[in-house]
Amino acid sequence: MNDSYSNSYKAAGVDITAGYRAVELMKSHIARTTTAGVCSDVGGFGGMFELDLSGIERPVLVSGTDGVGTKLKLAFLTGRHDTVGIDCVAMCVNDIICCGARPLYFLDYIACGRNIPERIMAIVKGVADGCVLSGAALIGGETAEMPGFYPEDEYDLAGYCTGVVDKSKIIDNTRMREGDVVIALPSSGVHSNGFSLVRRVFDVEHTDLSAPIAALGGKSLGETLLTPTRIYVRPVLELFERVQVKGISHITGGGFYENIPRSVPDGLCARIQKDNVRVLPIFRLLMERGGISERDMFNTFNMGVGMSIVVAEGDADTALDILHACGEDAYLIGEIVRSHDRIELI
Repeated sequence: MNDSYSNSYKAAGVDITAGYRAVELMKSHIARTTTAGVCSDVGGFGGMFELDLSGIERPVLVSGTDGVGTKLKLAFLTGRHDTVGIDCVAMCVNDIICCGARPLYFLDYIACGRNIPERIMAIVKGVADGCVLSGAALIGGETAEMPGFYPEDEYDLAGYCTGVVDKSKIIDNTRMREGDVVIALPSSGVHSNGFSLVRRVFDVEHTDLSAPIAALGGKSLGETLLTPTRIYVRPVLELFERVQVKGISHITGGGFYENIPRSVPDGLCARIQKDNVRVLPIFRLLMERGGISERDMFNTFNMGVGMSIVVAEGDADTALDILHACGEDAYLIGEIVRSHDRIELI
């Protein structure tokens, strides 16, 4: 039993005993993420992880950190808190996989106006779900109760992950050539970017988020927008083992125009066939309701493509077969050509 408590601190708005209860509630979810490298328990001052370097000649650690952004406003409005943790993990692990890194461990940070243990547990459950999907261990985190800084019913969520890759296997685009092809991995929706514009277009604070919408296949706006970000770690790692991957882009804020060029070297360009992109209904609805230009849509949202992968044309069929076997409905959206523009949407 923990005998730590402070009536004075509680009177100031911070209930440290609620923090202890939140930790107890989340322990079973954290345990689901345990991998062979974990060598510390919840509650210490640091999370420890023993690195297994079997088969790795020159290990390079790759780290990433991100949050969920204003998508959290949808969680506040709907009272649904068990999916945003998946988003938090996805935004980090999908980034480091672009370098070829296998995620090892994850840490989260939750700052809130009031520590409601059941809500904190729901958030961490989502984080644990994301860690299980990506093969990362949740080895630590922090919950900060900050009355007067955040409203009582609101919080922020951020995460950090570290992965490892053999230096000789880093994806660095130096092998990319004219004639290579661009493969799309479908997104599950808006993912976790562009929600400042989404919220304005749909006026979410004054809209019934639970009402079914025909254009969304009968799903509600709340359900559609809170759909968690896809985690692509397992299929992409499987692809690495069998095909030479020449470049990967995680399509986040900035859409196609900002993210795809990040994986393309000088002198080459990803020429994307817009008609090949399988645009999801939520983006068509956003474009219509908001009067947003097609150019701005492709420069803000993923449009239905969560990740793009470049392989040699001769490897395209094999790559697609591997991804399909992993449950990914992957398809071709373009090719690599010579140009100084780095990306063209035609």
